[in-house]
Amino acid sequence: MSGSQPLLRATAVTKTFPGTIALDKVDFTLHPGEVHALLGENGAGKSTLIKCLTGAYRRDGGDILLDGMPIDPRNTLEAQSFGIGTVYQEVNLLPNLSVAENLLLGHQPVRFGMISGRTMNAAARTMLAQYGLDIDVSRNLDNFSVAVQQVVAIARAVSLSGKVLILDEPTASLDAQEVQMLFEVVRSLKERQLGIVFISHFLDQVFEISDRITVLRNGRLVGAEATADVDRVRLVNMMLGRELKQETRESGRTDRPEGMPAIRFQGFGKSGRIAPFDLDIRAGEVVGVAGLLGSGRTETAEVLFGVTPHDSGKVEEKGATLPLGSPRDAIAGGFGFCPEDRKGDGIVGDLSVRENIVLALQARRGWTKPLPARAQAAMAEEFIRRLDIRTPDAEKPVGLLSGGNQQKVLLARWLATHPRFLILDEPTRGIDVGAHAEIIRLIEELCAQGMSLLVISSELDELVAYSHRVIVVRDRRHVAELVGEDITTDNMVAAIARPDAGRADEAAT
Repeated sequence: MSGSQPLLRATAVTKTFPGTIALDKVDFTLHPGEVHALLGENGAGKSTLIKCLTGAYRRDGGDILLDGMPIDPRNTLEAQSFGIGTVYQEVNLLPNLSVAENLLLGHQPVRFGMISGRTMNAAARTMLAQYGLDIDVSRNLDNFSVAVQQVVAIARAVSLSGKVLILDEPTASLDAQEVQMLFEVVRSLKERQLGIVFISHFLDQVFEISDRITVLRNGRLVGAEATADVDRVRLVNMMLGRELKQETRESGRTDRPEGMPAIRFQGFGKSGRIAPFDLDIRAGEVVGVAGLLGSGRTETAEVLFGVTPHDSGKVEEKGATLPLGSPRDAIAGGFGFCPEDRKGDGIVGDLSVRENIVLALQARRGWTKPLPARAQAAMAEEFIRRLDIRTPDAEKPVGLLSGGNQQKVLLARWLATHPRFLILDEPTRGIDVGAHAEIIRLIEELCAQGMSLLVISSELDELVAYSHRVIVVRDRRHVAELVGEDITTDNMVAAIARPDAGRADEAAT
């Protein structure tokens, strides 16, 4: 393959946004008949590179060559005309139209000035037969599984493009059998000499289907190698940006609280999201969660808080079953949750600092029992002082604060409810060094006060610093638990990289 003429070659591709270099002279090469995995953590630059290749973004520098000829797609439609198509995790077709209409939309066969349904259906059946799919193409697309919809989306993209196919997280919502069905389609496209870019967070799938791997980190190219030559541990290190050391590192805490668990989750899970798991948490204990982006970390948090209702297992406190079917149940049970996407799922940017802080407590009280204005003001001032929230006053819109101060406001919202169990998903991501240190200090302070915490972080060194236990998640399954002195970055990376632990999608079937 290395000796063949590249189908697609991107050299020194650069893309900047105000205050951010999203891509810094990135190279990427795709050969005919190759499945090339594009990997990297959140913010690595994968999506930006794909958008530059497909015309969704105009690049600021670098060159893109297709079949040796320079191209400069100004939009996705022009990229399709060059031969580059994309299929996303969320199928971008029209579920209220038939399969045939989706396949041939914009290119419907016409007879006597009218669309010929018979001809269109026949063409659709012929098209899908190439992918081993025999379905009633006259039925609406939403009558079929996500896997079938993905195949339909691939068939349409290939028919419109036909040279390069970009698959962006195509297996995220599929079970094991559906993944294999999709992989058979991918292999058939390889035989037809299409070049396929495969983006996924499932490492087992990457090693199963890809020929080469390119890793991006912080908008830069880390490396590109043949899959057969890549060691899993080294691959994880390339993505996370750290090298393993031979010497023993400082390990996790050994002062795990004694006694019975305060909260016990048994067989908890959600089909297709996170495989069933057991989790006991004691008062004053910090449980860390480690894993790559997309591994099931956030899915774990969301099912624990009822954002995603569980469909297996139960939660108990002192032998009594707790209802946990929604965030309202979780809040009533003394749970709190600071989500990873604080702007999209956490703060309400147009509301004031005060209004954001009292939001969860007011929701628990019910809107028929409003908190008095004086109590709201006093509470806001207390947390502004306690957490050192940098704002001129409590009435400033929270969207105008820095990321670190927004994170503190979100923490204050849940602390105002006096939670027994607080879930923090990437609490230190995207904040400055000072705020970062303050959040770590606050986690340790809350632990000392007897609060139970579950903290998800991509920063493995952080987890070592404050965790009594660390749960390692891979492929949407809890695959390892490290305790005390066994909590080291080496052990976490090894557990993340270890193959053949079984995928969560298998457990979901």
